[in-house]
Amino acid sequence: MASSCRLITDSSFSFSVKTHQGPLQGRTPGSVKLGPRNSPGTSFLKLGNLLHGRVRRGHPCLSHKKRAQNVQAVSIPVPPSTMSNAEYRRKLSESYGFTQIGEPLAADITLKDIIETLPRKVFEIDDVKAWKTILVSITSYTLGIFMIAKSPWYLLPLAWAWTGTAVTGFFVIGHDCAHKSFSRNKLVEDIVGTLAFLPLIYPYEPWRFKHDRHHAKTNMLSEDTAWCPIHREKFDSAPAFRKAIVFGYGPFRTWMSIAHWLLWHFDMKKFRPNEVKRVQISLTCVFAFVAIGWPLIIWKTGLIGWIKFWLMPWLGYHFWMSTFTMVHHTAPHIPFKPSDKWDAAQAQLNGTVHCNYPRWIEILCHDINVHIPHHISPRIPSYNLRAAHKSLQENWGKYLNEATWNWRLMKTIMTVCHVYSEEQNYVSFDEIAPDESQPITFLKKVMPDFA
Repeated sequence: MASSCRLITDSSFSFSVKTHQGPLQGRTPGSVKLGPRNSPGTSFLKLGNLLHGRVRRGHPCLSHKKRAQNVQAVSIPVPPSTMSNAEYRRKLSESYGFTQIGEPLAADITLKDIIETLPRKVFEIDDVKAWKTILVSITSYTLGIFMIAKSPWYLLPLAWAWTGTAVTGFFVIGHDCAHKSFSRNKLVEDIVGTLAFLPLIYPYEPWRFKHDRHHAKTNMLSEDTAWCPIHREKFDSAPAFRKAIVFGYGPFRTWMSIAHWLLWHFDMKKFRPNEVKRVQISLTCVFAFVAIGWPLIIWKTGLIGWIKFWLMPWLGYHFWMSTFTMVHHTAPHIPFKPSDKWDAAQAQLNGTVHCNYPRWIEILCHDINVHIPHHISPRIPSYNLRAAHKSLQENWGKYLNEATWNWRLMKTIMTVCHVYSEEQNYVSFDEIAPDESQPITFLKKVMPDFA
């Protein structure tokens, strides 16, 4: 979206407005809103203030001659789209906490074109490497349980952080099984995937069915099963629900996968008739694990032990589950598209984010955040993702969105990426409901801005 200053003049008043390419629809009379709040190249013009002479001194785009009786706001699109401009993307990436924002993908490039550039070896399943991931996860999880048992109370948060990250590795193993990238034997994959998910109380088959839909319809509005922006109509539906959404998409966003887990995986009505039997088997396994495992933990360690050894690592896992998922596909410049405007190559290559985390996290989580090649082809095993990403950088590097995890990145997502907007991709809660958005205002004040 392009930005510039244009001068609008009549005989009694003149001012200039920073405008962005694209229509301005549904705006409140008396104001012109031109892009997401606090985004680069954005200006907010309150006509009511201008009419009454309340113009802030020193504003770079306002030049007051004398009080006007009537002012008409005009929006002037400025071509061409600046997402094709390298300098604009560089400034945008700095503002959002990215290291690179990719340029738009050409319309004639297909997902097949991208897949064909990947080396064949990245699709090969290596049984030794696959079972090595299980060894890494079991070892790191066992070490985490030992740390929890032996740590004094003031070191428990560190032990929980390690163990929660280690148990996230079990999720990634089950994730590979669901994508048929763990073993050549489907029965082995189903057994390993089910067992890997049990400590997380995740039913394997329901998750697999819903996750396949996420890959088929990544960043497709109302169809993607992962992180979609909230619709304005849904946000406005009920005051109590609206407040819950503000907290969920704001301060509690790093644990919102808990709500997703409850809503998506235990309701039999959400599954097709041919899926129901496998869903029932997975749910039976999960409920049996809870019925047997939890009482054993409580019997051996007490209720406090259940909190220490299971609940806190489980919350640590959900922190990573939520954080990884929202970083993979959520940014002010990454659009969600309705099905008639959606493009697979654009969504998977240009709408997915590669994010680097500290190396110990990458090891324990089996490189799940090397995520762009995983969306180009889910059949790539986790241990081949780095080689696949290197190939994508060589062949498609200018289109990639890349970041190293930082506070500015998280702050951007949690305080800006809320309500769907066709023109702007996202509108923040504090923009459309300022009286109910104190949690977002609080985050803006207290979250660090380090990039």
